[in-house]
Amino acid sequence: MQSRRALSPDAKGPSRSPPADRRRHESTDTKLKDKHSRMAAYLEIADDSKGHELSLFCVPKHYEEDLDSVIIPSGLIKDRTERLARDIVRDMGGHHIVALCVLKGGYKFFADLMDYIKTLNQNSDKSVPLTVDFIRLKSYSNDQSTNCVKVIGGDELSALTGKNVLIVEDIVETGKTMETLLKLLNECHPKMVKVVSLLVKRTPRSSGYRPDYIGFEVPDKFLVGYALDYNEYFRDLSVSVCPVTF
Repeated sequence: MQSRRALSPDAKGPSRSPPADRRRHESTDTKLKDKHSRMAAYLEIADDSKGHELSLFCVPKHYEEDLDSVIIPSGLIKDRTERLARDIVRDMGGHHIVALCVLKGGYKFFADLMDYIKTLNQNSDKSVPLTVDFIRLKSYSNDQSTNCVKVIGGDELSALTGKNVLIVEDIVETGKTMETLLKLLNECHPKMVKVVSLLVKRTPRSSGYRPDYIGFEVPDKFLVGYALDYNEYFRDLSVSVCPVTF
């Protein structure tokens, strides 16, 4: 394998910006942006972000030759995930939610997000009755996103009829995979569907689809770490989410 890079902003943007004019607040490697009229913000990782030295982090020996920097450390991912959990409880609190994890890449983000929501349930006046379910989508062959989306477990989507559904995804690239899943879900007539994705990729191949909640917007690079994989490798890389170069 050739060298890989990993994800990590160097500075935090302000906590919020006025949604009316969608002002941009820029720091060294990140920008905080508003989406829609409500506070659905995200951190943007700049295309020219250099990331952090790999030697500053604990990386499995078997990946040291494959990665050359860290772009988003796991600590920042967890901080952002905690805020996403708060936003979801704010918007959906009081409704029974079925949290639908998109496997395999979404399992780490899903587990952390659920833990933060559970903590909020235990320590706030507004709580979310929560159950979980799982689905697997297949749209990649090696490092390339394909036009064919395979849904594993789709027959079970009928159980979501009349439910409030929160889809938890690791990354949205072209948006076509998520649009396919949403189309299948709508055929089952859920009461409400919202999507949260840890990452959204800036790419000319995008269909224009945007999730309701976004952790980070990232450059058009193949990413690994934090359960994102390359042919099943790198799922055990928990230090960060990392871009891969070939």
